[in-house]
Amino acid sequence: MTHDPRSTLLSAALDAAERGWHVFPLRPGGKPPALHGEKSCTRTGECAGGHRKWEQRATTDPDRIRVAWSRAPFNVGIATGPSGLIVVDLDTPEHKGSSDAPDGAATFGALCERAGHAVPDTYRVRTTSGGTHLYFTAPSGVRIGSTAGTVAASVDTRGWGGYVVAAGSILPAGDYEALSGSVAAPLSSWLQTILQPSPKPSQAPSVAVTGQSRRYADVALANETRNVATAQHGERERKLFTAARALGRFVAWGDLPRHMVEQALQEAGEATGLAASECRSTLRSALNWSIAHNSRTGATT
Repeated sequence: MTHDPRSTLLSAALDAAERGWHVFPLRPGGKPPALHGEKSCTRTGECAGGHRKWEQRATTDPDRIRVAWSRAPFNVGIATGPSGLIVVDLDTPEHKGSSDAPDGAATFGALCERAGHAVPDTYRVRTTSGGTHLYFTAPSGVRIGSTAGTVAASVDTRGWGGYVVAAGSILPAGDYEALSGSVAAPLSSWLQTILQPSPKPSQAPSVAVTGQSRRYADVALANETRNVATAQHGERERKLFTAARALGRFVAWGDLPRHMVEQALQEAGEATGLAASECRSTLRSALNWSIAHNSRTGATT
């Protein structure tokens, strides 16, 4: 490579910002955010009013971007929620840890065909694993979260609470590369229906009950995550499965977003030494079962 990586990555960050997409630095050569965590936060500067996470600190300000990328050859993260984006992540089977899993592109193509539409022509980025990111603009005033396997196998989405690695970012396995389409197309209404299904008619709980339920859900998430993170060898997968089953009901009831539960338990499972693919497989099956078997109408307090 003859060009300067720092200059290339700065250009990638500025290009994304010019499109109105909010960017933040990722670790050089990697995908995790390159920002301080809450425990090490000094509560100064941007965090003077309290710790601000990557989604809150992502920006389109070219001056802030130039200052940030002058410090190191950071890869570029795009916070999809603040950017008004929904990015469909089409994975390869190998990336999901299963060679016999369906290919994300083929699965999404079949899904589009069943919906009576061609695969949308939109801005695309090829990932280093051989997958593809399809960028769509979210409907105005609509807040759609991230999903994992909700659309179909090997088809994830990134909205609020999620981010993607921008084109131009450099990993050991290669670069993220823009393939086609200079503009992100609007999200199709049929795809929005899958990502944001209409709520089932039911009697709304009182504000007090809702607040109490969500506080209990937060406590349960913290406890179950700790149980997984402290699991001993021989009981790690069982505790991960049990935690996902326990927390799935809060996802079904709307007290916790699924991507939050998946991320917390995925990180806890990997911290104990479980393989990333093993964690994903266990979480998917346990959460799918729990969500399918729990509903507000059947819940007791």
